[in-house]
Amino acid sequence: MFKKKVKHTPAATFREVWSKGDAANKLSFFVMGASAIKNKQWVKGFAYLIAEIVFIAWMAMSGVGALGMFASLGPIKAKKVVFDKAQGIYVTQQPSDSVVILLFGVFALILIVAFIGLYYTNLRVNRKLYVEKRDGLHIMSNSEELKSLLNENLHATLMTLPIALIVLFTVLPTLYMISMAFTNYDSKHAIAFSWTGFKAFGNVLSGDLAGTFFPVLAWTLVWAVMATATTFFFGVLLAMLIESNGIKFKGVWRTLFVIVFAVPQFVSLLMMAQFLDLQGPLNGLLMNIGLISHPINFIGASASPLIARITVIVVNMWIGIPVSMLVSTAIIQNLPEDQIEAARLDGANAFQIFRSITFPQILFVMAPSLIQQFIGNINNFNVIFLLTGGMPMNNNYNGAGDTDLLVTWLYNLVFGQTQRYNASAVLGILIFIISATFSLFAYRRTNAFKEG
Repeated sequence: MFKKKVKHTPAATFREVWSKGDAANKLSFFVMGASAIKNKQWVKGFAYLIAEIVFIAWMAMSGVGALGMFASLGPIKAKKVVFDKAQGIYVTQQPSDSVVILLFGVFALILIVAFIGLYYTNLRVNRKLYVEKRDGLHIMSNSEELKSLLNENLHATLMTLPIALIVLFTVLPTLYMISMAFTNYDSKHAIAFSWTGFKAFGNVLSGDLAGTFFPVLAWTLVWAVMATATTFFFGVLLAMLIESNGIKFKGVWRTLFVIVFAVPQFVSLLMMAQFLDLQGPLNGLLMNIGLISHPINFIGASASPLIARITVIVVNMWIGIPVSMLVSTAIIQNLPEDQIEAARLDGANAFQIFRSITFPQILFVMAPSLIQQFIGNINNFNVIFLLTGGMPMNNNYNGAGDTDLLVTWLYNLVFGQTQRYNASAVLGILIFIISATFSLFAYRRTNAFKEG
């Protein structure tokens, strides 16, 4: 049997559309939606046309000005006393508000990029209409176009609003923060500031903040590794203990640990801070039973850095172990019993079964989750801020304590006395680079990724 050849409709380039298309096709290169309007696709055509008119009007009225001001972040950098000819008196001229100028400049750039994307889709619609007319294919009517928004193009209909909100509330603030890293925006330049290139990066990596950045970075990585490893390992052990054959009332035990997870984190941390206080119940209990002769400063301003760091890791275990326990329980309950029974018949003990069967399969399933937990611990603001507040303070650090992570140090730089907004923006960028690099590196090497 011979296969029937399928005739494919040859595609068209934009150059062909321009050279061989009709007047509406050519006009669509300058007037968006012209070709759609000519083919009676009224909604699509007028939507493109109105978008172009609004964009051009916005550019003429404020867009060009916003871009011009964005380049310099405002012409007036300090208060000036100038002579007002209209009033015939000297007046004080206030400096330019660079914060607003930067925000509107970034917003203008986003709108320009969005319009370029919209213009490209207009060209694709124009090309599609040209090919359909050239090859005698069916051209959808206006009603068919509207119906397609609820059928084959439903994804575009549903994604329009979420994408717009993501751009407005995620992309815009992120680009604004990134732009801030290239300025001298701090407490000394709180209103009017200028572009300074990579100077703020130099201050963090090799300048006056380098002596704080690298020690805090090292502690952040140690904290992330220990917090992730301890909660995972002990969560798995707890799940296996509860699922053991000799344990009764399994549901009760799981419920008790779920309650720990269900309580709002800030409540648990604030209660722990009171419990571990110098005059708190723990010190009182230890002194009453004679284990210590004087109170131990676990998390206070004069605490030992080593003790404070061990304390936050242990407290994080109390909060994080129930999560790992729940996930591990679900995996353990679905492990293949035939493998475990075969291992027992071959003489394997409980530890060998755990090492060779149970743990590898739990790790296989939870590897992506562990990567997520590691990144979450790098940015774990709550545990440090609510439990220790970064204490004890380190005189060799610039605005950070011995238990501060990069994210809590960033907070201190913004809301502390120095208010170094540009340095905090640099930290935000560096935290993102570290997190993204590790995530991509680690995830691509997990068996879950390799085996699909």
